[in-house]
Formats: sequence, C-alpha cells, structure tokens
Amino acid sequence: MTWSEMQPLLSQACWDTLYMVGWSTLIAVVGGLPLGILLVLTDRGGLLQNVLANKVIGQVVNIARSMPFIILMVALMTFTRWITGTTIGREAAIVPLAIGAIPFFARLVETAVREVDGGLVEAVQSMGGNTWTIVRKVLVPEALPSLIASTTTTIVALIGYSAMAGTVGAGGLGDIAIRYGYQRFETELMWITVAILAVVISLIQFAGDFAARSLHSRGRSGPAPRLRLLKAKDPGAADVTKVA
Repeated sequence: MTWSEMQPLLSQACWDTLYMVGWSTLIAVVGGLPLGILLVLTDRGGLLQNVLANKVIGQVVNIARSMPFIILMVALMTFTRWITGTTIGREAAIVPLAIGAIPFFARLVETAVREVDGGLVEAVQSMGGNTWTIVRKVLVPEALPSLIASTTTTIVALIGYSAMAGTVGAGGLGDIAIRYGYQRFETELMWITVAILAVVISLIQFAGDFAARSLHSRGRSGPAPRLRLLKAKDPGAADVTKVA
C-alpha cells in the first residue's frame, strides 16, 4: 500500500479517534468530578458524612472499574443501541468509553481532593462557609493541578480504550491497525498507526504535565490563600469566607 493510499485512511482514523476520545473525556469529567468529590464528602469525617451512601457509591465505582473494557462494550450494546440507534461507529463507541471512564476518573478525583490541606477547609467552615462554598472555593481550586494530571491520565487511558473499540467497528486508529495491519498483513501501515498513537499520547502527556506543573508552581510561589469576608446573600445571613 502506497502513502497516497494510506494518507486518507490515517487522516480519517485520527479524526475519529480524537472525536471519540474528546467527547468521552468531556462526559467522564462532567460525571466523574462530582462523583469523586461526593466520595470524599460522604466518607467518615467528611462534610456530608454518610457511611452507607459512601459504601454503596464506592462499591458501584469499584465494580465498574474492575470490568474489562471489551466486556463492558458487549454488556452495554443494548443500552448503546437505545442511546445512539446503533452499536457500530464512533458515536456508538462514545457510550461505553464514557461509562468506563467515569468511575476511573472519579477515583482519581477522590485521591486528588483528599490531598487538599484540611486546615483550609476547617478555616472556611469555622467562619460560616457552607459545603458548596468549601467545594467551590477550596477543594476544587486547591486540587486543580492534580485534577489536570488526572484528566491527562484519563485521556491516555481512553486512547487505549478507543483502540480496543476499533475491534467492534468503532473506527479510529485501532480499527485501521486491526483491519489493515492484522487482517490484511499491511505491516507498514500498522507500525505507522502505532507511531501516530505514540506521538499523540506523548504530546497529550507533555501538555498535561506542563499545565499541572505550572499551576502547582504558581500556587507555591504565589501568596498564601487569604480569607476574606463575602457578602451575605441576604441581610439576615451570616458572613462566610472566601479563599482568594
């Protein structure tokens, strides 16, 4: 196979992979971020301590994380068809990719949020800050470098999952490697696909690491968090604190 024949195949495959990974990452972040924070808040000593709810949520997350992705795709075929109307193609692949990534990202969020200095939480809480204020002004901003690193890890994992999704007709670089590299013995095309995946993953990892380090350095070199009074939402409400 000549390069002129490979180029359109690889271009479409790259776009399909980025499309699947981009949408599934967005859904995973939207679903996994609150889930991971909830795991911290409902744990023992948390702001919303509820041991039963924490155990139930944690068990569901653990079960979802332990399921191999190829099995998850097969198990979700009926649900995928109900959502997208088909089980083949890049749109159909987004459903299992996102569902598989949500619990994965949630655990990374939980670990990142647990690293936040408890003194900041106690300071805001002691001055009247409610749970939403603490989450929005303390937990998420302070954990942001770790959250970016967690998002990078999730994107890299999703690229690997998307390659597996290619085995069931989802398209993308995985599909090219299987159909041409394995089934048609186009070894050169397969190795080009591997090289493209390696470059893409390296660039994403570099960008994520750079962003996380930049935010972490800014947090360490900048002034310490300052507590200041916020205006109460109504005249009778008590003043709360804000982390600037």
